[in-house]
Amino acid sequence: MGKVRARKESKKLFIDFRYDGQRFREQTLLDDNAKNRKQLEQLLQRMEAKMLLSEFNYSEFFPNSSNLQKLKTDQLINTADLQNASNSNTPLFNDFATQWFEESKIQWRASHVRNVSSILDSSLKPAFGKKSMGEISKADIMAFRAKLSKRKGRGATGVVSPKTINSHMTILRMVLGEAAERFEFETPYKNIKPLKLQKTHIEPFSLQEVQRIIDSVRPDYRNYYTVRFFTGMRTGEVDGLKWKNVDFAKREILVRETLINGETEYTKTDGSQREIPMFGQVYDALKTQYAATGQKSAYVFCNQLGGPLDHNNVTKRVWYPLLKALGLTKRRPYQTRHTAATLFLASGENPEWVARMLGHSSTEMLFKVYSRYVPNATRMDGSAFERLLGNTSSANVQKERRHETV
Repeated sequence: MGKVRARKESKKLFIDFRYDGQRFREQTLLDDNAKNRKQLEQLLQRMEAKMLLSEFNYSEFFPNSSNLQKLKTDQLINTADLQNASNSNTPLFNDFATQWFEESKIQWRASHVRNVSSILDSSLKPAFGKKSMGEISKADIMAFRAKLSKRKGRGATGVVSPKTINSHMTILRMVLGEAAERFEFETPYKNIKPLKLQKTHIEPFSLQEVQRIIDSVRPDYRNYYTVRFFTGMRTGEVDGLKWKNVDFAKREILVRETLINGETEYTKTDGSQREIPMFGQVYDALKTQYAATGQKSAYVFCNQLGGPLDHNNVTKRVWYPLLKALGLTKRRPYQTRHTAATLFLASGENPEWVARMLGHSSTEMLFKVYSRYVPNATRMDGSAFERLLGNTSSANVQKERRHETV
């Protein structure tokens, strides 16, 4: 029960009461007399009646009280405590990430399933596994990314690449986003931008170097590298190429599958599904190859047992030794794809057509990676426009002369 009291020094009345588990004192300017005490006691009774009904509003009775700020702060703290308690009741990252993975993998390619599983097991679960989903903070996320950036990698820098870090962060963002939606808390993954990727560095071979490679490579791999250099197919696409997707009648290679970890599966994207014309040497190479493996294996290029090639083995035993023997700079086999792209462009082929041959959904990537190989694409002296104007002016002059003659 609250009481009406008087201050000793001023003889002014104040109300002494408890609300929301705390003690409050509200001062008045009323003198200590029977009338004023009765008035405040009635006010106190109304207050306590409201408190019993959980209808008490502090600001309604004391709109100018300094205690309002204290109450507001306490309420914010209580709200935060309730939120924290709610967040701590969410499942552990280990458990929810496993559930999310099992529910999601049905929509992914087999290679992506393996990749996500690896990221969860090697990075995300060790970092967040014992935390409740709702307890993971933005600070935790940033600390994880910083630690990941120091992990050893296979690149030239000796640490994991920004692309790899972004892949890990994307999976973390997806898991947190799904949990936030299901358990109704605000995801901590906000305003975190992907790391900037370095521009792709390409080292294509010249046409003369390509011919030297094809002329000098082991005979049993001559057809293989001819196809790689003059089609621009990705490693997985050429290694996973099957005879059923080689159409000699239409002189087309149908790109329908890719080889990953010894197994063929759907191509990288829908845009990767395409038909590539068999240009000159490619047609002859595939005809020769059919005589060698057409009845031996479903795969165009295969090992002695008829199975698909192991690209790591081919790279180490055939590709790198050949470049060394020819005195050519050591380059990854993927440069055969870049070489095809640059040769297509340098010959003046339409960039949109080149993009389709490479399996790009648009020319954006093409210009981003190969811009300096597109004729006139990087010329910034206005000469092409000047020629256009020159041709137009010449045509107008000739037209005027004809008109004068008439």
